[in-house]
Amino acid sequence: MTGADDDGGPSRPTGAALDRPSIARVYDYVLGGKENFDADRRAGNALLNAVPESTVLAQDNRSLIRRVVRYLVGDIGIKQILDIGSGLPTEGNVHEVAHALDPAAHVVYVDKDPVVLAHARALLSSGEVSTVITADLTDPDSILGDPETMRLIDPEQPSAVLISGVLHHFPDEADPAGIVARLVERLPAGTYVFISNFLDDDEPRARALEHAFLDGGLGTGRFRTWAEMRPFYAGLELVEPGLVYANDWRPDADTLTDSPVHTLLAGAVGIKRS
Repeated sequence: MTGADDDGGPSRPTGAALDRPSIARVYDYVLGGKENFDADRRAGNALLNAVPESTVLAQDNRSLIRRVVRYLVGDIGIKQILDIGSGLPTEGNVHEVAHALDPAAHVVYVDKDPVVLAHARALLSSGEVSTVITADLTDPDSILGDPETMRLIDPEQPSAVLISGVLHHFPDEADPAGIVARLVERLPAGTYVFISNFLDDDEPRARALEHAFLDGGLGTGRFRTWAEMRPFYAGLELVEPGLVYANDWRPDADTLTDSPVHTLLAGAVGIKRS
């Protein structure tokens, strides 16, 4: 349940911890949204002070997601999508991109933030082909066994699984590659998995931004090298062009080819063959 502030500010969903920053709300702030609070803005400003182009980094990631969805739904013909760690709704949401190509495509948004749950439910008024659930990537059963997931996702048919901008909020000791592997093990052959992560390509701004993530309030935000990212795709066959800078992945007319943060984000799509 949500309610707007008297001054027209952000809504305050039940269960949200407003005295500490939320990853979803910090991204919302960096992207110019209004669903954020003082703690989120402080954390967001730490990122912007470290790397003023952080706004573009968030935009590049959203652009990559949209291109991936167009490829998977439009070119491959995937008809069901799990968007894990979906974040707050923004322009060009996954279900909007997918339904522009296939109105019957099923989309399940997955997040553990109550703010995301409240706003996504308001956005998805009918729920006939799209829904949102509260679940955690570290617990595949909480995702795949949720009644809403089971209603919209046929476990015998290939899906698209989006894990965008999520794993860099897991420290190394959490074994993010193992977390992905446990989920992929449960998925049917023919499923496509998309993963993006902050990239450390020996660029000073990567270290400056990682420091701002870790010490600026959020406490998470791991920039990883190419070698550290490759294990995320273990057991998957990467589709062209493989693991590349975000804006080099099948760029379209809307892709920012001269992005000032070109080297700070990478991603790939892989298919599970068996």
